[in-house]
Amino acid sequence: MCNKDNHRVVITGLGMVSPLGLDVATNWDALINGKSGVANITLFDASKHVTKFAAEVKNFDPTAFINRKEARRMDRFAQFAVAASQQAVKNANLVIDDSNANDIGALIGSGAGGLTTTQDQVINMLQNGPDRVNPFTAPMMINDSASGQVSILLGTKGPNFCITSACSSSADAIGIAYETIKRGDVKAMIAGGAEATINQIGIAAFNACKALSERNDSPETASRPFEKGRDGFIMAEGGAALVLEDLEFAKTRGANILAEIVGYGASADAFHMTAPADNGEGAARAMRIAMNEAGWWPDEVQYINAHGTSTPLNDKNETIAIKTVFGQHAYKLAVSSTKSMTGHLLGGAGAIEAAICVLVLQYGIIPPTINLKDPDPECDLDYVPNTQRKAVVNKILSNSFGFGGHNSVLALMRYV
Repeated sequence: MCNKDNHRVVITGLGMVSPLGLDVATNWDALINGKSGVANITLFDASKHVTKFAAEVKNFDPTAFINRKEARRMDRFAQFAVAASQQAVKNANLVIDDSNANDIGALIGSGAGGLTTTQDQVINMLQNGPDRVNPFTAPMMINDSASGQVSILLGTKGPNFCITSACSSSADAIGIAYETIKRGDVKAMIAGGAEATINQIGIAAFNACKALSERNDSPETASRPFEKGRDGFIMAEGGAALVLEDLEFAKTRGANILAEIVGYGASADAFHMTAPADNGEGAARAMRIAMNEAGWWPDEVQYINAHGTSTPLNDKNETIAIKTVFGQHAYKLAVSSTKSMTGHLLGGAGAIEAAICVLVLQYGIIPPTINLKDPDPECDLDYVPNTQRKAVVNKILSNSFGFGGHNSVLALMRYV
């Protein structure tokens, strides 16, 4: 094991499966070109639902990553997690074997876990009786089945568990993985998140609490963060994973270092199960915690990947929180919501957005907030509207907030 000390933590690998594509390169091309992954629902008959569209992962074949037998024993969200994790490990050129397996862990966040398995097997039980329930239901429906499958298939024997904090889940997974390496417990972690909630109960439940957009006549323009006419978020599915490593371990094995994680802030609103605290008070505290840990002054941050859900309360309160933390510098920051293109991956959102931040650091291009034609007067920051922007970016915050009052912020920077 590493010595117990304050270790630098770097990112060496990325993997993505999202409504925009099945790998990092395809996702990045779609993001910088302002493409939407939102369309009418095809995974089930949504004709009786209020919202009839979502951001589905298209043309995903789990057997490209796992054999058919194993795939049948995984819920869709776990398949996404395995696919993204395999991509990330390959991208990192990380060989996991007996020499290092004990020092490599896997933390995969998920808000709902195997929701489709749970739904389908409840229907099966009610229609056919309890003795007809699939014997693999229990390991398929639990939230930590993704982290367990990643560990089993990749051979990691370090810490292995699931973080569940609603839409902050995978940001927290990355943050806790970062802290685990930083204090010297392990040398590397596969960290990320996955979600697959585009099913009957998932759409119905979020419709019932008035969280989803109902813009059925124009799905591709329905996700419109910070726009005056926004009416809710767009359910999305997918997964993303990052390989985090102790800097010295990465250097010793000659890894290509993509970025560095230097801060993680987490706070609770202690206010309401679904609404953010007034004026984004909890979100502001999480941003400050992350920056304090990074040792940054507010005017050093150049870009924020906003939580930016396209719901009336989130976008307004996140904007207020950014102004509270950054003062006049808030108007000089670039802020964008990539959920305008990916939709909202719920527990997988923080991971895919952290991966996007790494790509921003790598390529110097900020993805836009699309569908921003008529800005909300209360949302008056620079949201990089509609078109990508080339910029020198060295320091980034990635914001993730969730039902239950969870606020999680990651501070990432260019590796030097």
